[in-house]
Amino acid sequence: MLFRSYFRPEQLRELSLVFLIVLIFLFFGTQIEGYFSPRIFNRVTSDVAIIAVVAFGETLVLLTRNFDLSVGSVVGLTAFFTGKLLTFNPELMPIVALLFAIGLGAILGSVNGMIVSYGRVPSLIVTLGTMALYRSILVAFPAGTKNVVTHELPEWLLDLGRTNVFSVGEFDIRPLVAVALVMLVIFQLLITYTRFGRRLYAVGSNPEAAEVGGLPSQRIVLFAFILSGAMAGLGGFMFLVRYGDLTPAAAQGMELQVIAAAVVGGVSTLGGSGTMIGALLGAILINLLQQSLLRWPVISNFWVGALLGMLILISVTIDAVIINRLRDIWARQGLESISVDQKKTIKEEQSYEA
Repeated sequence: MLFRSYFRPEQLRELSLVFLIVLIFLFFGTQIEGYFSPRIFNRVTSDVAIIAVVAFGETLVLLTRNFDLSVGSVVGLTAFFTGKLLTFNPELMPIVALLFAIGLGAILGSVNGMIVSYGRVPSLIVTLGTMALYRSILVAFPAGTKNVVTHELPEWLLDLGRTNVFSVGEFDIRPLVAVALVMLVIFQLLITYTRFGRRLYAVGSNPEAAEVGGLPSQRIVLFAFILSGAMAGLGGFMFLVRYGDLTPAAAQGMELQVIAAAVVGGVSTLGGSGTMIGALLGAILINLLQQSLLRWPVISNFWVGALLGMLILISVTIDAVIINRLRDIWARQGLESISVDQKKTIKEEQSYEA
């Protein structure tokens, strides 16, 4: 009973992810020379930060029982146009460039949200179409201006990716990592303690009941897509800071990494279940595996993508079979506990009356 009061099925899954991450870290530390070096640490944490920020937005959409497949294209589009904006206006203030990226992402996300929530079109179809549309805008950009190059960007942007917020021994914590941690706290608090967060879970758990209960389901889904787009826009700005040189293929395929991070982290594809902490752990696991396998000469690069797909399938299966079974057991034990407490209360009242 004590174990049940402190641990839920979702928390057990998150603990298992922490255990897996430690195992992977220790295993590849014995296989790859210089694996524990500050250089690899900075690469992995910077990449994880970008994936995690976009995954936080994706989690909001998944909680409502929807998908956003366009996030990779939104990241690429916002990174590219922000880079072009800074190329032609190098004197632009950093906060303006940041807000431009977030605002552009929010606008692109609102297009998805409007069609899904008010047009009643399945999110898979809508975001699959906008994924291709947003990417096509980059490809159709006028010839000769298709690339963003580092030497044309303002110095403050290049320095931002190399700046240290603080250091722990030889390991530096970069601004991208700090931003991801701040977003983790904000969005975890959002879904845990706000009315909007509770409504996300309610809409995803049972959309029909939510509508009958008077919840503004359409508006909630719309806001989830807008926030997902805004986080993809922030991810685009971070992507620009991280890489600098961009082509129309920037962030192509990132949507698979983002969805994999959320799903592996325990966010249910059926809606109504998941946390931002789980999404972060999923992002760490996915990126750590990718970076490690790319540096491990024993395995071909082809299997990196295959492994990512396999992880998604395994996670969905675990969620459908094991986690749902654990939730049923937890709920049944909770009812039994309530029943025992009620009987105890009745007996105490009867003995008092006697």
